[in-house]
This record gives sequence, C-alpha cells and structure tokens, in this order.
Amino acid sequence: MLVTSKIPFAEPVAASPLEPAPRLTLCTPVKQPRNTPSLMIAILCIVLVALTLRPAIVSIGPLLPGMIQAFGLSHTQASLLTAIPTLLMGLMALPTPWLARRFGRDRVILVALAVLLAATGLRAFAGSIGTLFLTTVGVGAGIAVAGALLAGFVKASYPKQAALLMSIYATALALGSTVAAAITGPVALATGSWRLGESVWVLPVVIAIAAWFYIERQGLTKGQGGVSPHRYAMPVRNPTAWLIALFFASNNVVFYAYISWVAPMYVEYGRTPTVAGLILGSFTLAFLISNPVFGMLSRNEDRRLALAVSSLIALIGTSAIAIAPNAVPFIAVPIVAFGAGGAFTLGMTLPLDNTRNADEANAWNAFVLLVSYILAAAGPLLMGYLRDVTAGFEVSQWLMVGVSALMLAVTPFLQPYHLKKGATGRVGIGAGYSS
Repeated sequence: MLVTSKIPFAEPVAASPLEPAPRLTLCTPVKQPRNTPSLMIAILCIVLVALTLRPAIVSIGPLLPGMIQAFGLSHTQASLLTAIPTLLMGLMALPTPWLARRFGRDRVILVALAVLLAATGLRAFAGSIGTLFLTTVGVGAGIAVAGALLAGFVKASYPKQAALLMSIYATALALGSTVAAAITGPVALATGSWRLGESVWVLPVVIAIAAWFYIERQGLTKGQGGVSPHRYAMPVRNPTAWLIALFFASNNVVFYAYISWVAPMYVEYGRTPTVAGLILGSFTLAFLISNPVFGMLSRNEDRRLALAVSSLIALIGTSAIAIAPNAVPFIAVPIVAFGAGGAFTLGMTLPLDNTRNADEANAWNAFVLLVSYILAAAGPLLMGYLRDVTAGFEVSQWLMVGVSALMLAVTPFLQPYHLKKGATGRVGIGAGYSS
C-alpha cells in the first residue's frame, strides 16, 4: 500500500497493510482555512473592531445634558439614544445569520462597520430630532451586525483558540467603553460642544475598517465551511434557554441603564460634568477588570456559584446607590460594574455550555440575544421615564435593585441543560468554552 500527500514535493510513505498510514506533518492542520491570517494578526483585528462597538453608545451618557438642551428632549426621549441600539442588538440577531450566508460573513462585517462610521459621523452633525434618531438606528444596526458576526469568525477560523479570542473580545469591548466614558466628557467640555465629543469616535471606526478590510481581502468568506447538514431551530421550548435569556437580560438592563444615566444623574446631584464622566469611567473600568477575573475563576460548565457571586456583588452596589447615591459614588458605582461585568462574561458562555456544536450554539446565541437585548432596551427607557414622572432618580435606583435581585434569584436554575438530563460527553465549541 502506498500513501501519498497532495502537498507539492511531499515524499510518498510506505505503510504496512496491518498498520494505519502515518500522517504527514508538512503543513498547517487541514481544519484551518487556507487563507486564515496568523493568530496575532487576528487578535489585533478583533481588538480594533471590538474597541469601536461600544463608544457610540457609552459616549451618549456624558453628552446627554448637552443633547437634551440642544434638541429640547425629555428624559424619556433622550433614553432612546441608548435604548435603540440595545433593541437592535436583539432584533438584528434574526437576519444577521442569513446576511452572512448570502453575502459572506467578513464582507458583511465590513459593511456594518461602514454603516457605523457613517451613522456616527452624521449623528454628530444632526440638525433635527428626526435625524438624531435615524442616525442612532444606523449606529445600532452597525454595532449589532458586526458584534454578532465576530463570534462566528472566531468559531470558524480559530476553533482551538475560541475561548482565548472571545475573552480578548469581551475585554476589548469593555476597554472601548472605559475610554469613551473617560474621554467624551472632557472633549465636549474643552471644545464647548457635544458634537465634537461625539464625532471623535469616528476615528477608531476608520482604523477598524482598514483592519477588517485586510481580513476580508484574505478571501475567508469563500471558505467558511459550507452549509451545515443540520439546521438547529432556536430553543424556544427549552426552559433553560429562557432562564439564560432572563439572566442575561437582567444583567444588560443594569448595564445599559447605568451607562446611559450615571453621568446625567450625578450632574443633577451637583457634580461637574467632568467628575460625572469620571464616575461613569469608574463604572466601565471596573466592568473591564471583572471580565478576565470571573473568566479565570469559573472553569467548570456548572457556573452557578460564580454567577451567584457576581449577581450578589451587583445587588450590593445597586443597593448602596439607592440608599445613599451621593455618598461614595466612586466606590458604589464600580461595585455595580464589577458584579455586572462578571455576570456578563459568564452569561456569554451559558449558551455555549448548553450546546454540542457550533451550529447549535449559534441557534442558542441568536435566541438569547433576541430576547435579552429586547428586554434590556427597557432599562434606559424606564430610568428616563421615571426621571420625567418623579423629577428624580430615586425610584429608578430601587428599580435597579429589584432587577439585580431577580438576576441573583435566577442563578440557582442555570445548571447546564445536559447536566440536568444526566448527559455526558460534550463536543464542539461548548466544550471549548468550558475550560
């Protein structure tokens, strides 16, 4: 028996009829796409894109007082500037997989970044309320599509490094939020215009487009693995999936409500816009730190203890703010963020812990994103509405305490579905994320 390789210049290897043919190791493993860039280049490009996916949302918080004054917005209307992108992150979970199959994943990511660039730039020069909200829709659509498909790029191109790359991705998201929270307010104050504070975030998107253009030029969209032999439906009848969606929704209600209203709230409490922006920056910084911390602490598929600890921390922080909001904001606000950040990192892994392969994980992810972000959009809206109705933020702070308590109450029921059924032997991406 003679075994040959398709690799040019590879020497044939003789094999015994009784022994399996030895493997040639003259090239990269077959599972990795031929044109996949090196891991370090992929990390750089993922980070550059991830850094752009939160500033257009987070920067709204420090700019809200100026925007409310410029356009005569109510607090409820102003909350839509954050609620709309959050809502779209849920709604766009449905058509995004089809767009990727139809036009190519990496090309769609590139177009989504271009939409984000145009919408962010145009919003900075909006002359009417209609234009302001229309460009916010563009911002939300670009963020939603690019964010949803980046995970698919990682799963398809670097399955063995998926856990590492997704952890880096989450950390880069938080880093972008932190920088936006810390810089936007001072830029707007120094220039005397909220518009310049908004337009500065066009520059990172330009860099991200250049980075992803390189990825798209590698031709990866032409070799993304073909059509799956089995299509998985969203797990609408699975109670575990609904519990995961409820937990993730509660976590994101807290996150987006605070991202939107922490800075305006502390301006009303007598802090300067710069100090209020720094308080928001302490929130995003603590969120950033907690991502890798809880990722390292939770190394089993059953993450209920870590989920409970992170939720309890968030509950302690929201309670402290509700009881004495102006006492120690640079302590209480980061406590909320540290708990919410840990819950976010762990919550992203829950659909993967409950699935057997990448296609099934995609179906669970789509379901969780759809439900959770639609519900999460209510966070900024409710805080803005309650501020209008009650002329203060006290009631909305107790609402955040209730949401944090709900998040904690759900954690005992988040044991992975296959463990509840007594299943063993996990494969695919779920196993990759459990270690």
